[in-house]
Amino acid sequence: QQDNGYVRLLRRQVAEAFRDNRMIAVCQYNPMASEDVVLAQHYLRKHNIEVKFFQNEIVRPVLSQSKYRTLLPLFVGRNVVLVSPEAKAKEMLRVLRSVPQINLLGACIDDTILSRKGVENFAKLPSLEASQGQTLGALALLPSRTSTLLQRGSLLLAALLHQHLKQLQAGAAPGGPRGSPEKLAPSQSAGSP
Repeated sequence: QQDNGYVRLLRRQVAEAFRDNRMIAVCQYNPMASEDVVLAQHYLRKHNIEVKFFQNEIVRPVLSQSKYRTLLPLFVGRNVVLVSPEAKAKEMLRVLRSVPQINLLGACIDDTILSRKGVENFAKLPSLEASQGQTLGALALLPSRTSTLLQRGSLLLAALLHQHLKQLQAGAAPGGPRGSPEKLAPSQSAGSP
């Protein structure tokens, strides 16, 4: 009964780790010196990434009854799970490059299951803040361009009217072309007082 209680406790810890973190990475773990393990944990912890050693016998029953059941095929052999409340894929990959004994198999980031290649592609994406800044910049540019386009038509019309007015005034001057509206027709001048 104590064993059953301990197993339930471990399974609860697995469920909490998967529930409370945005990034869950499953890695193949090859034996390494204990000081290397401590060093890897230290570098990962600097980026708010925790290393969890769960036995497959504990993890598999929990995952089989959760939305993470597609991760089950990754839990064969010796595994280690890296969890973080933030999506720190870029930082995780940077640390794992220096630790060849820990090989990334796949991950779940923001409830999306990703292969190793998918995690690498995710790490190349710009941060959410950068994307929001680019979107806001593009949205702010649209009204100014629209305003410029709307003003261009009225400015062109005003320039054409001004040019037409100048031509009309130039026609009224002495020696201007005949038939300009400023000159009175002979019949109109004879009948005027």
